[in-house]
Amino acid sequence: MEKEKKFFTYILLTVDNKLYCGYTDNPESRFEKHKAGLAAKYTRSHKPLKMVYLKEFATKSEAMKEEYRIKKLSRQEKEKLIEASI
Repeated sequence: MEKEKKFFTYILLTVDNKLYCGYTDNPESRFEKHKAGLAAKYTRSHKPLKMVYLKEFATKSEAMKEEYRIKKLSRQEKEKLIEASI
């Protein structure tokens, strides 16, 4: 039986103290791509330091909706979300 694919919404903290939000089906691989400068234009100029938030979803649509919701939050709201997930 094939393993069900899972999707994730994540937030990265960059070396210049910025927050970057995205979604993926493989958080480890995606983080490595960000570090190598191969994932997003933003993280090429704002190098990722660590993944500070990760939430799992059953569908890509749910993960994308959560990414969209998080991107509309203020920095303070994002920090509260990160703190609540620890």
